[in-house]
Amino acid sequence: MPFRTRAAVSGAVLAAAAVLLCPAPAGARPAAPGWSAAPAPGGGARPSPQDRPYFYLEGAPGTVLRDRLFLSNPSGRAVTLRLRGSGTGSWLALAAKEVTVPPRTRAGVPFTVTVPRNVTPGNHPGALIATGRGGQARVPVYLRVTGPALSALTVEDVSVGGGGGGAAGGGGPAVIRYALVNRGNTALRPKVALRAEGIFGEVLRRAARALPGELRPGQRMERTEKWPDPPGLDAVEIRVTATAEGGARGAASATYTAVPWGGAAGVAAVLAAGAGGWTVVRRRRTARETGPTVPRDGSGTAQVAPGGRELAITGSRAGAGRRAETATGSGSVPGSGARS
Repeated sequence: MPFRTRAAVSGAVLAAAAVLLCPAPAGARPAAPGWSAAPAPGGGARPSPQDRPYFYLEGAPGTVLRDRLFLSNPSGRAVTLRLRGSGTGSWLALAAKEVTVPPRTRAGVPFTVTVPRNVTPGNHPGALIATGRGGQARVPVYLRVTGPALSALTVEDVSVGGGGGGAAGGGGPAVIRYALVNRGNTALRPKVALRAEGIFGEVLRRAARALPGELRPGQRMERTEKWPDPPGLDAVEIRVTATAEGGARGAASATYTAVPWGGAAGVAAVLAAGAGGWTVVRRRRTARETGPTVPRDGSGTAQVAPGGRELAITGSRAGAGRRAETATGSGSVPGSGARS
């Protein structure tokens, strides 16, 4: 159980801090001039090459794990340090949250990690942080909860867009974006492979390569990949495949259409001009085939322009049928004259 439930422990811690009057460990890295924080040596009370750079604890759900944090003060005056946990901080219980370390003294501060009963097996990182005069020291705490391990990895939000000085498919480089999500309970170091297939065949293939850093359980990592020479005219499917230890595997894809917009605009202009020209030619041809239209007044008699001659239809609408040739202007109509 946490130390706050046992009052006797606090007195023991203060006594331990007072009696540990020995030189500060040579391997401790100072957080600020005059003091440092580090895990207690694993092989005994005296410093050794086997000093731990971090805490590594392992246990099943429901167990209580114990260790000690060493605070070293090689200077000639006392230093007061404040202690707290980070990450899995609610699981950490320090014997004291504030410790005053006398000059030329190394103080050991016990702490416990209570693993929750309902926690997911896997890695749960945290840290112990000491803050005092002149700075801060952070000591990592790597906690592994035993139990069935689950390695699961997904690839999400794959897209292709323009990058640098041009748009995708527009003659410039492209950028492939995607996200990796650890859906399991163990830390993963994923590898990613890229492949692109177009109408005219494969246009991109990159073998699987390891990514920098570690992907913790539940963590999401967003990545970008440069594609310097995408096709100028194609319909492409980009597939991103991620693998990791433990059989974890995920894949996702996205499509994009590469079109040379400058060339497409030129083709569209030519087609538009051709369509307009064909429309004009068709209208002229139709006009020649149908001939002129003769306008008529309400009585059914054709209207004749001055100086012209045409065949007119006389008579009413009901009895029309007589055709006459009418002359206008100064000329005479052939065949006309007085009859006796």
